[in-house]
Amino acid sequence: MAIELDHPFSTSRSVDDSFATILDLERVVPCVEGGTVVEKTGPDSVKAEILMKMGAMSMKLIGTVEVVEQDPEAHRAVVRVKSKEAGGQGHANAQITGKAASMGEGVVVGVLDALITDFTGKLGAL
Repeated sequence: MAIELDHPFSTSRSVDDSFATILDLERVVPCVEGGTVVEKTGPDSVKAEILMKMGAMSMKLIGTVEVVEQDPEAHRAVVRVKSKEAGGQGHANAQITGKAASMGEGVVVGVLDALITDFTGKLGAL
């Protein structure tokens, strides 16, 4: 079972400021609850991990975060996240599979809604 993720959000920051902040992966990755930058791998990419709790279950996802497209005039950026569950079969690359997906869409969506609400608050405070 795969669960598609689609969570738009907004902040009170200016568009220019938000765009610049989103491109600064070393600052923005820790805005995700449990997110840590492990190392910078290039000007627009980092290795990262996230410790995630879903109900009674917790898991560690490890992978890369990379800005693959950016258009400053349009304030448009595409950030690609590729991750795998440490020691498991699951992944979260705009879809969630494995143990997390088995929790059911309602649990996953609830956790993601809370993560994104927390993320936008932290992003707005940077």
